[in-house]
Amino acid sequence: MVHWLQHETGGLLLLCAVSIAVLLFLIIKVKLEPFIALIISSLALALVAGLSVEEIVGTALSSKKSLLETGFGGLLGHIAPIVGLGTILGAILERSGGADVLTRRLLSVAGERGAPLAMGLAGLIFGIPVFFDVGIFVLAPLVYITAKQGGRSLVLYALPLLAGLSMTHAFLPPHPGPVAAAGLLGVPLGWLIVFGLICGIPAFLVSGVAWGAWIGKRVIVEVPEEYVVGEEAKVDLAKNDAPSKDDAPAKEPEPEPSLTLVGLIIAVPLVLILLATFGTVWWEDSPALPTLTFLGNPVVALTIAVLLAMYLLGIRRGISSAELSELATRSLRPVGMILLVIGGGAFFGSVVSATGVGKALADTLSDAGLPVIVLAYLIACGLRVAQGSATVAIVTTGGIVAPLIQDKDFSQQHIALIAIAISAGSIIASHVNDGGFWIISRYFNMSVRDTLKTWTVLETILSVVGFAMAALLSTFI
Repeated sequence: MVHWLQHETGGLLLLCAVSIAVLLFLIIKVKLEPFIALIISSLALALVAGLSVEEIVGTALSSKKSLLETGFGGLLGHIAPIVGLGTILGAILERSGGADVLTRRLLSVAGERGAPLAMGLAGLIFGIPVFFDVGIFVLAPLVYITAKQGGRSLVLYALPLLAGLSMTHAFLPPHPGPVAAAGLLGVPLGWLIVFGLICGIPAFLVSGVAWGAWIGKRVIVEVPEEYVVGEEAKVDLAKNDAPSKDDAPAKEPEPEPSLTLVGLIIAVPLVLILLATFGTVWWEDSPALPTLTFLGNPVVALTIAVLLAMYLLGIRRGISSAELSELATRSLRPVGMILLVIGGGAFFGSVVSATGVGKALADTLSDAGLPVIVLAYLIACGLRVAQGSATVAIVTTGGIVAPLIQDKDFSQQHIALIAIAISAGSIIASHVNDGGFWIISRYFNMSVRDTLKTWTVLETILSVVGFAMAALLSTFI
C-alpha cells in the first residue's frame, strides 16, 4: 500500500487529491490563514509521499537547499519587489487624485449615454496600478454621483467599473495573481501583459459592458442619499473647515495632476517591460538590447515609475517626502499576507514536483488527451469555488501545473496563455466565501440575491470569455 501511494500513478494522484482536500478543509472549516494551511498540507504531502526530512526542511545546520526554503524563496525573490513597487505606485496615484481626474475626463467625453462605458474604462485604466478593493474604495463615490445624476440603477454604472478592475487584477501585472502565475510557470511578464490584454479586453466588454447594460436595466438599485456628497455638502464642509482669525493661514490646495501625466506614469512600466520582451525577438543582435533588458526588467521599470510618480505627482505638487514615505509604509501593510500565501503556494508546488505527482498527472493527461490549458483552468475554477481566494487558487494551481510543462516543448507564448487560463479560472463564480463579494454588496447597496445575480454572473462571464480567448489562441501558437 505504501509503495503504491509513493510510486504508482494512481497512488500519487490520490495523494495530490487528498492534500488539496486537506488544504480546503483547513481553510474553509478550520478557518486557518491560507498560508498556514498551505504549509501544513505541503508538509503532510511530502511526508506521506516518502520524501526525506532533509529534503523537506534541511538539517539543523543548513536548510538552504530544502524544499521549504527554495520553494518559498525562489518565487518570492521574483515577485515580492514587483508587488511591493506596484502597490506603492498605486498608492501615489490614488493620493494624487489621478483617479478623479481620469474618471471626470472620461465622463465628460462620453456624455450621459456613454457614462457606464466611461466608468468601465476608468476601472480598466486605474485598475492597472491599484489593487481591486482599493479601486472600489476610490472610485465608488464617483459611481454614486454619476448614477444619481443619470437617474438610473446603480448597477448600470457599477458593473462596468467592477469588470475593468477585476480584469486588470486577474490578468495583468503588477497584480499578485498574474505575477505569481508567471513566476511559477517561468514566463516573462511581457508576454503576460500582451495576452492579458488580448484575452482580457474582450472579456471586459462582454461581462462589463454588454452584461452590465442588460442586467443594469433589470436590477434596479437606488443610490442612498448618504452615499452621495453633493456640491452643497462640499461647500458646507469647506465653510466649517475655514480657519478663524485666530487660526494659522490655510494651506494652499494641491493642484490636480493632468490626465496626460497620470496616463504616462501608468504606461511607463508597461512599455519598458514590453520593449525588453520583444527586444529579445526583434533586436537580438542590437547593441541596444542590454539597455532595453535592464530598463525592462520589471523591478527596474516599476522603480522608474515609482520615482517619477513620487516627484511629478508628489514633491512637485507640494506633498512632502515624509508624507510620501508614510504613504508607502501604509500601503505595504496589506501586502505581507498576500506574499505569505504566494510563498506557501510555491512551497506546495515544489513538493508536488518533488514527489512525482506532477509527472503522474502529466502521464494521465497524455493518456486522456486533455490539454494542459484546459486542466489548468478547471483546477483553478474548482479551487476558487471551493475556498473563495483567487490568489490561493492561482498559486495552488500553478504549483500543480508547473511540472506538467517542464518536459513539454511549449513556447513562452503558449505558457503565457496557460497562465492566463489559470488566472481566468481563479475569478469564476465569486460568491459568499469571497471577501470581494461582500465589499461589492456593501459599497453598491445590493442584497445578497442581487449581488449573486449581477456580480457573480459578471465574474463567471469574465472568467469563461477570458479562458475561451486563451484556449482559442493556444490552438494557433
